[in-house]
Amino acid sequence: MKDLPEILSKLPDIVEVFSYLSLLTVGGGLAAFPALKSLTVDTYHWLTFPELLHFYSLGQLAPGPNMMMVASVGMFVAGPIGALVALVCFLTPTSILTFATGRLWGRLQHWRWRPAIQHGLGSVSVGLVLAGCIIMGEGAVKDWATAVIAIVSFVLLLRTRINPAWPILASGAIGAGLFWLDWLKV
Repeated sequence: MKDLPEILSKLPDIVEVFSYLSLLTVGGGLAAFPALKSLTVDTYHWLTFPELLHFYSLGQLAPGPNMMMVASVGMFVAGPIGALVALVCFLTPTSILTFATGRLWGRLQHWRWRPAIQHGLGSVSVGLVLAGCIIMGEGAVKDWATAVIAIVSFVLLLRTRINPAWPILASGAIGAGLFWLDWLKV
């Protein structure tokens, strides 16, 4: 168990990281993934990249907003206090910004720049999500088996209306089976 001074020393960094990440979630949680990886893995060394991918994958499977996984990261770094601080810092800035923007956006209903801004934000969202996919793929696709799993999952999600939880669960089962077969060889 971590001691209280160690936990308290990490809280300012948790506040900074998750408040910043909160403002990058235009387009959803995946849009913030590159910065999440950079800060939690490369800068602060709180997690390894595989650990971050596991937390993110569990967040995808859990009911509710997928970015509730930030509480798991906070818990891993600084226990229950870290979980609470990470969650509050991740949700508060975006909530305030969304509320303020929503009120302003309603007043600017007939503003001539509004459609252009909406169009531009859509492109920004797509770009941020694509960047998140690329960063996640770099960590998750390690060999021919994971490449095949990624391609099949992508095609299934692109061509069908299958619930994304099914390819995630199937990928986990296949990965576990391959790990088990590899372990038997040893």
